[in-house]
Amino acid sequence: MYTNRIISIFIFFAVFACSGAANNKEEDESPERKYRNPVVNYSLPDPSVIKADDGYFYLYATEDIRNTPIHRSKNLVDWEHIGTAFTDGTRPAFEPKGGLWAPDINYINGQYVLYYSMSRWGGHWSCGIGAAVSGKPEGPFTDRGALFISSEIDVENSIDQFYIEENGKKYLFWGSFHGIYAIELSGDGLSIKDGAEKRRVAGNAYEGVYIHKKDGYYYMFASVGSCCEGVNSTYTTVVGRSDSLFGPYLNRQGQSMFDNRHEVFIHGNERFVGTGHNSEIVRDAEGNDWILYHAVDRQKAKGRALMLDRVYWKDGWPEITGSTPSLEAGAPVF
Repeated sequence: MYTNRIISIFIFFAVFACSGAANNKEEDESPERKYRNPVVNYSLPDPSVIKADDGYFYLYATEDIRNTPIHRSKNLVDWEHIGTAFTDGTRPAFEPKGGLWAPDINYINGQYVLYYSMSRWGGHWSCGIGAAVSGKPEGPFTDRGALFISSEIDVENSIDQFYIEENGKKYLFWGSFHGIYAIELSGDGLSIKDGAEKRRVAGNAYEGVYIHKKDGYYYMFASVGSCCEGVNSTYTTVVGRSDSLFGPYLNRQGQSMFDNRHEVFIHGNERFVGTGHNSEIVRDAEGNDWILYHAVDRQKAKGRALMLDRVYWKDGWPEITGSTPSLEAGAPVF
């Protein structure tokens, strides 16, 4: 009897151990979670993203959905539309019949500040850049009006703004195919600092700039080509780097973006074209960097869909696999 009991206990633990090993093997060999591009298969151009204290990423885009659409996600892949930054009654109005383009979301002095471009096709001297504020990332946002319009600041086509802080100061970069400029902002980020002078930092080939700081360098991402011609769009994302915020931004050969020289970061392929106007770079829980941008899907050519790709760093330069959009890839981890 005693011997039989010992044998039974031995068999039980042997079976349990084998079962556990099998389960662990299944977990170890479980497939990596995948995602497919586009991650949102309708038009969300010029994305800007921020992570809020509630754990969600909030994304803002050019208003193909009127009044500046807001989406949110826990993982950068699965996005839900939760509303708009403005209503027909609260939307900015300093550009008659203008659209709200290229939002840039930031958290400044305890509130969310949404910079926006307001423009219309052909309105190169009447367009401009404004700001709106909210206590919550989902809004509603209260418009604080224009920071400047093109004719006031003497920069044609003053759109596509990007906010950055450096050494306790606040700066706005902007421009669209008439030079990229920078200027210092006031302490609250809602106006130009008194006495501040604009400075030019790049040539006239670019729009939609974003600057990323990493390992002692500043990386200026920008878009070149045509954004909005459907499957004929030539938009391409490019990059240069500098050891100073205000440049010069150079390519690998030491040529300057002031002279319209750069490295190609994302170009089109057989499935996607018009790859441009990227968001901020986001880091996941495993320390991997990711970037959102828009592209035209040849299989569904209406609008500029939301794309996602991982950013790798090689020899001090950013790249995505093949420098072209993925169709399917391993998903971010959060």
